[in-house]
Amino acid sequence: MSHLSSTDTDEAGDAAATDELRTGLVEGLVNELQDGVVASHLLPGRDLWVRVTAEAWDAAGRVGRDVLRCSYFCYLSVIDWLPSPFGRSMDSSVDNILEHVAAKDPEPMTHGVTGGETRFQLLARLYDVERHVGVNFKADVPDDTLTMATWTKHFGGANWHEREAFEMFGITFAGHPSLRKLYLPGDFEGYPLRKDFPLLSRMVRPWPGIVDVEGMPGVADDDGGE
Repeated sequence: MSHLSSTDTDEAGDAAATDELRTGLVEGLVNELQDGVVASHLLPGRDLWVRVTAEAWDAAGRVGRDVLRCSYFCYLSVIDWLPSPFGRSMDSSVDNILEHVAAKDPEPMTHGVTGGETRFQLLARLYDVERHVGVNFKADVPDDTLTMATWTKHFGGANWHEREAFEMFGITFAGHPSLRKLYLPGDFEGYPLRKDFPLLSRMVRPWPGIVDVEGMPGVADDDGGE
């Protein structure tokens, strides 16, 4: 299995020659995870993304900490690649102005660097504070279970990040010690950060910046008044 996506192969040779440190991190992951590494994307001298399988997610956290020496946990979150089914409906005032513009069908679902096959992906970043290098880990969340292994056993800081992902996106983390809500009322239904969650308040009240803004004091109006 190739561990570089088709969009990355052209730059792979240059990356290996100009960024041995990050190339070594990819090699370390492949040695440990084997086919658990799906694809990687390297920007020489800048950053690195590695996509692993859902089954290898748990091991990726351990390898990142113990083998790659990335002891600092930066964050964990979720990407919803579903194009918004609401289009511009959240900006209702804009829609009123642009009624003559034909509505467009939602764009097809596409993924970022390293690709993807499911609607939701986990994204986590680890950092080696001694060598000043980081790795962005990505993994497809299975559509049928929406469940991934917890990283709390590897990084204590993953605790509330996973709770937030659970609350806002509906992703379950198997093995999490206390997967409960952080922000929303206990009886709240739905997942507000999913692309298909309707923000009804914004359909009634426009986004800030869309509403009319009063002129500055002392500035003449179009009719010559102040």
